[in-house]
Amino acid sequence: RFSCRASGGGLVQAGGSLRLSCAAAGFTSDNYAIRWYRQAPGKEREGVSCMIPKIGFTYYSHSVKGRFTISKDNAKNTFYLQMNNLKPEDTAVYVCAAIGSYCNMGYYYGFKDWGKGTQVTVSS
Repeated sequence: RFSCRASGGGLVQAGGSLRLSCAAAGFTSDNYAIRWYRQAPGKEREGVSCMIPKIGFTYYSHSVKGRFTISKDNAKNTFYLQMNNLKPEDTAVYVCAAIGSYCNMGYYYGFKDWGKGTQVTVSS
């Protein structure tokens, strides 16, 4: 089995920064799109960023463009989401997942194992 585990969340003031980590294990990440989603209570799941490692393609949602950056440590098979200039509306549980081969964020292809994710709370 393969797994993606998100970590690095916490409590930060508006304007601050956090870096989330996503450890991918048990599979070759080049065969997947690595995606970051977030979900706040009472809100729909939102795709915020994605990388296709095979070609280095990256995607960002409109709400985070210019503030978030996705990257990869090839040696560790670990992905990061650097979050700068955080806003209260960024408050959510963040998860990472290997889903499909493209960054079509609204399509899950039967993916089910979202896990607990990591909580990001931004205070005003």
